[in-house]
Amino acid sequence: MTSNPLLSDFDTYLNTTPFSQIKPEHFKPAIAKQIKATQKEIESIIQNPADPNFKNTVEALEFSGQHLARLHSILMNINSAETTADWQAATEEVLPVLNDFYNDIKQNQALFKKIAWVKTHQNIEQLSAEQQMLLEQTYKSFVRNGAHLNSEDQNKLREIDREITQLKLQFNKNILQETNDYQLLITREKDLEGLPESVIETAQKAAEKQGQKAWLFTLHAPSYLPFMKYLKNRDLRRKMALAYGSRGFKANAYNNTENVLKLAQLRKERAQLLGYPTYADYVLEERMAEKPQKVIDFLDHLYKVAHPKAKADLEKLKNLAQKDGIETLEKWDIAYYMTILKKQELDLDEQKLKVYFPLENVLKGAFDIAGKLYGLQFKETDQIEKYHSEVRTFEVYDSDHHLTAVFYADFFPREGKRQGAWMTAYKAQWQKNGQNSRPHISIVTNFTRPTDSQPSLLNFNEVTTLFHEFGHALHGMLAQSTYPSLSGTNVYWDFVELPSQIMENWAYEKEALDLFAAHYKTGEKMPEEYIERIKKSLQFMTGYATNRQLSFGYLDMGWHYFFTPEKDKDVAEFEIRQQSKTLILPIQKSNNMSVAFSHIFPGGYAAGYYSYKWAEVLDADAFAYFKEKGIFNKAVAQKFKELLQSGGTAHPMELYKKFRGREPEITALLKRAGLKN
Repeated sequence: MTSNPLLSDFDTYLNTTPFSQIKPEHFKPAIAKQIKATQKEIESIIQNPADPNFKNTVEALEFSGQHLARLHSILMNINSAETTADWQAATEEVLPVLNDFYNDIKQNQALFKKIAWVKTHQNIEQLSAEQQMLLEQTYKSFVRNGAHLNSEDQNKLREIDREITQLKLQFNKNILQETNDYQLLITREKDLEGLPESVIETAQKAAEKQGQKAWLFTLHAPSYLPFMKYLKNRDLRRKMALAYGSRGFKANAYNNTENVLKLAQLRKERAQLLGYPTYADYVLEERMAEKPQKVIDFLDHLYKVAHPKAKADLEKLKNLAQKDGIETLEKWDIAYYMTILKKQELDLDEQKLKVYFPLENVLKGAFDIAGKLYGLQFKETDQIEKYHSEVRTFEVYDSDHHLTAVFYADFFPREGKRQGAWMTAYKAQWQKNGQNSRPHISIVTNFTRPTDSQPSLLNFNEVTTLFHEFGHALHGMLAQSTYPSLSGTNVYWDFVELPSQIMENWAYEKEALDLFAAHYKTGEKMPEEYIERIKKSLQFMTGYATNRQLSFGYLDMGWHYFFTPEKDKDVAEFEIRQQSKTLILPIQKSNNMSVAFSHIFPGGYAAGYYSYKWAEVLDADAFAYFKEKGIFNKAVAQKFKELLQSGGTAHPMELYKKFRGREPEITALLKRAGLKN
């Protein structure tokens, strides 16, 4: 049997993860060993005879269990990006053990007494602002995880957390399985009308792999999205849309309805056990929004502006569809007619744009922009191990040639990768004993693959997605905190999208596009008229898009604020009720959003989906500052760099006001989206 590389510190280049040596079965013994080591560290804090103080209690706790936390991250990241049945089994076996251990720490009365003593007796003036934040966050984390409860209620909390963990894993497994299982095989060439050649070529290759002389389409984004945008055959669009919308909702082993009901119920029980009326109250205590009513008021404010415009947007699509003899516009018509309308109104043809966005150029463009703004340099390397051959690895340096971060980029869909796009970390940043240990950051996407005849050409949505995730990555890479729990993206959830969403803005600006938007064959820069049309697209169908986002926000708040387990036992009925005022298309009874809503059920956006729109207010206001001074203005970029470097060391509003000189205003967002006359 091969030795277990997880049992000791990594002796690798830049202390990176030794992926090639790691097997699923390595995690159980390695985590057991690290739990014992961390228990010793905790025990030494408790047994210390000296009076508790910040250094010997709070800081000592912060730096305990670092290798254990790293193993936890590696396991969860692989299970999201390159999972198999063996990885899923290892994750399901190990996670309950980890959760129990973390609960043991947070519910340890002797440890909590010491932390409470420090909070009460520590001279705050002797602590830095970051240390004060760590003390406050540490104390809160114990209270919010049951340290103040009696032993019976602590045991209840543990049981709830165990069950939540298993339900989240099962939810994800079900959606991944349903996504992977569905295939639509088209055998008649005439049924492909409207599809771009590159999409047809990819589908043909997929069919050939299965020994079929046909065209194979799936529910993975690079196949599904162009299918819905371009295919003329409405019956086939309908078939594909209903298949996508019914994931987790069919009468089979992968149905998520009970998982949704149980997760919502357990979250409410958990919150009430801790003294909060709802899970939203519990979550929002640690958010900029603070209270559920403030979130609802925020959503309602945007709704009043966006909903009338959404209905007007829909009328335009209906008028187009009527020319094709369609009387009732359905969900499978929206992307198709929106694509036609965009071409008519903006003369913007996505296929003509794609030739200017080869993935290689877009990635280099993101790097160049980060260089101009923050002085970063990216050097691709083959010395860093990868969890899959398609992953690309980079060393990131600052303007003084000091290592800033390790960066992984994983761009294309695979059966073992979940849907969507995300940023994550394999190793946190921290500072201790004069060492500034740099982070290992990763972005994962599901972009259009290259074909035999052309490289990976990104549609504009994929371009902005890359910039979005790269914005999160910069937040992680630039971190300069002392403490890992306050480093990088460890900020309030409704603030974490500011660095990602502001980065998207550069993809619309000529000065930035000129750096990377070039024809993949000729190298010719994107014509200026195309850039103007891209800028105009910022206001295209924004009423419809905003209304759609608000419907997700209302649904999220429904499950985590208004849900009553005794009454709400029908997932479909509850969903319709929560989204009722935003619904502008016919309801499909075989489809359901909640059962595949990975952001809020297995993901971290429970009672927080509103944060995308909340952060849009921040990013529009912040980018207006860049526009006013110049999108590569060094002084403004330096201010924003300081915000990124600060992580969670200060309250988000303090960081924002330090950058902007005032609190954010909604005006810039409404103006950018064309929602304000």
